Amino acid sequence: MRSELLLEIGTEEIPARFIPPVLEEMAATFRTLMAQERIGVGEIVTWGTPRRLALVAQDVAPVQAELSAEILGPPKAVAFDAGGQPTAAAQGFAKAQGVAVRDLIEVETPRGVYLAVSKTTPGRPTGERLKELLPGFILGLSFPKSMRWGSLTTTFARPIHWVLARLGGEVISFPVADVVSGGVTYGHRFLAPQAIEVKDSTAYVAALALAHVIVEPGPRRARLEEELAQVAARVGGEVVPNPGLVEENTFLVEYPSVVLGTFEDKFLALPDEVLITSMREHQRYFSLRGKNGKLLPHLLAVNNTLARDPELVARGHERVLRARLSDAMYFYQVDQKVPFQDRVEELKGVVYHSLLGTSFEKMERFRQLAAYLAREIAPNLEETARRAATLCKADIVTEMVGEFPSLQGIMGRQYAKISEESPEVAEAIFTHYLPRHADDELPGDLAGALVGMADRMDTICGIFGVGLIPTGAADPYGLRRHALSIIRILRALDLHLDLVGLVWQALELLKDKISRTPEETALEVLDFFQTRLQHLLLAEGFEHETVTAVLTAGCRDVVEAIDKVEALDEVRQSPEFPVLAVAFKRVINISRGAEAGEVDAGLFEYPEERVLFEISALMEDEVDAALEKRDYLSACQALAKLKAPVDLFFDKVLVMAEDERVRRNRLALLERISATFLKMADFSKITTG
Repeated sequence: MRSELLLEIGTEEIPARFIPPVLEEMAATFRTLMAQERIGVGEIVTWGTPRRLALVAQDVAPVQAELSAEILGPPKAVAFDAGGQPTAAAQGFAKAQGVAVRDLIEVETPRGVYLAVSKTTPGRPTGERLKELLPGFILGLSFPKSMRWGSLTTTFARPIHWVLARLGGEVISFPVADVVSGGVTYGHRFLAPQAIEVKDSTAYVAALALAHVIVEPGPRRARLEEELAQVAARVGGEVVPNPGLVEENTFLVEYPSVVLGTFEDKFLALPDEVLITSMREHQRYFSLRGKNGKLLPHLLAVNNTLARDPELVARGHERVLRARLSDAMYFYQVDQKVPFQDRVEELKGVVYHSLLGTSFEKMERFRQLAAYLAREIAPNLEETARRAATLCKADIVTEMVGEFPSLQGIMGRQYAKISEESPEVAEAIFTHYLPRHADDELPGDLAGALVGMADRMDTICGIFGVGLIPTGAADPYGLRRHALSIIRILRALDLHLDLVGLVWQALELLKDKISRTPEETALEVLDFFQTRLQHLLLAEGFEHETVTAVLTAGCRDVVEAIDKVEALDEVRQSPEFPVLAVAFKRVINISRGAEAGEVDAGLFEYPEERVLFEISALMEDEVDAALEKRDYLSACQALAKLKAPVDLFFDKVLVMAEDERVRRNRLALLERISATFLKMADFSKITTG
């Protein structure tokens, strides 16, 4: 009969950010462990709070599955002599395996017939095996930081105080660190700290709820959000949405209790972002907005206990926040005493990278790069892009950003407005940072997009140029994120840009800083971008061959490459495509390496040559016209018209004729057709049946 495993690791308070990843790891690692141990298991769930990590596995098999294996011995030819009697080799193998020679079997292998023994190892009771496995499973969990305590050499995120382990209600007893597992858990540290005996997960969840611990993160989060909304409604407000802060508070407490606090109206003079950030980053407080969309002078604090005197608790939170907001107000007022433009000079004292100069030098480079981009894409925005690039890093030397680095760009926009910069410049100062992470919004203004792409390209080319290329999972400068951001911006804003030209422009501006040759660096940077684009398209579900066929033919224009992949993907769905692809590949494969040259119609010996020549000329015009209009589906359809004449050509014409002039002429014809195909994709990369 299958049983339930209940495992809980009780600890000192684990940092909130450690918990969600380790809960995922627990479930995945335990399932893998059970598979390795031949122990059947059903659904696995994990729960966690700051003081406990729990795993519940349903339908755990009572014993391991039997292990059957064949152990090979000596070849049959060596195991028996000419008279068929066992040799020392056969006898020695049988003895080593604990069987008689007559029990050996013959097994066919690629190397011939061998003797073997078939062995079945019975499974051990699961409880016995778990007793041996669980200590290693627990101590093998990974955390960003671990610690030792007492005189122990073992490490964990925080000291382990107890372990609850029951299989089918029965305690699995084993030592781990300096505790021995048992059958009890413990309630809330302050509200119900006593030991609680539980038999299974149902009793476990219910008993902890009575002891003021909501062990399941989902219900705990739901209670937190419900309380936040209810308390906010008491003052006619709504919680400023912040899923990350909700997640963090969910794993900061075991039993959320929300308290409402108030601060002085004078602090509402601070920009909204400053107020929200000050409350969020230092104290994990939630902000409120009124029905009119303006911030209210209130805070919502999440406590881990039910307050006996909520007013007294609120006063404590208010005192802490008042000090923080007073600091923020001071920083805001001091920052405004220096004209924002004057901050730019201070960047000369900020080292961007020891090999690539100061932040001021970097700004001068990507300012020129932003101007180049503007001339290529939107000449009317060149001056806006230049001005935004000049000012966009100036806020990093302000007091406010020094205190709250996450406000970089946000404060730049605010201080630019105060300094009466144009609205376009002020907005671009903020949006050039977008997207800041994978799920972030993209810049909605073109000027900010141009400055952001210039900044990122300078970073990528500079870091590659000094030899600090990302390897494996190591990407300390976030170059993969920067490259993907450029790709996403180009795609979202439908910007057709020569990526090769941009890379070379960036490297020209970096020529006095980089230590590697521009040629080598450019090739690696372009390959880096191609790889990022490939990963993006594959993640979106496009077939590997489709993506490879297009990108191999070139991806100087990111948007064009994406559109070609989409068009080719559509064309590949047609029933005619496999047949057409064979014709394309025959042309490309036989003409690969042929010299480009003029086709002399006077050398044609067969009507099929002339037909292919004339139809290919018309097709080439159609393809070029379609590509000019960026109508890639029509380009593919135009290429498809060559199927019949190509088949006839290969059926009737010997390309590699003895006459060199005729051979060269036929290869030149095919090379011309191949070159037209390659304007769309390298069809030789597509497998056909």
